[in-house]
Amino acid sequence: MAGERVAAAERGATTIADRVVAKIAAQAAREALGGVPDGGVAPHAGVLVHNDVARVRIGVELDYPCDIGARCGAVRHQVTQRVSALAGMEVPEVVVRVERLHSAQSRAAQGRIR
Repeated sequence: MAGERVAAAERGATTIADRVVAKIAAQAAREALGGVPDGGVAPHAGVLVHNDVARVRIGVELDYPCDIGARCGAVRHQVTQRVSALAGMEVPEVVVRVERLHSAQSRAAQGRIR
């Protein structure tokens, strides 16, 4: 018995918690955006995982003006790639919610207030 090999499928299972997948997704969004806008909040994610399929919702803040559609597309692409690569999950849906825009003019005005 001690010398017998057990098939991989019979050894057990690996489970990755939703919160771990959410952290991977949030970090991937941050990578796609190149960081956090001045005075902004880092991207945060919510994830629903079922049968190795992850559905992701990401909240982001962006500098303005920018191509919002392109930035959200880059976030979707990066999150899909990173979650697939690191967690081995299929990602059919990534919803990106832009929660706030940070304009350069408002940051300049805040710097002048005394």
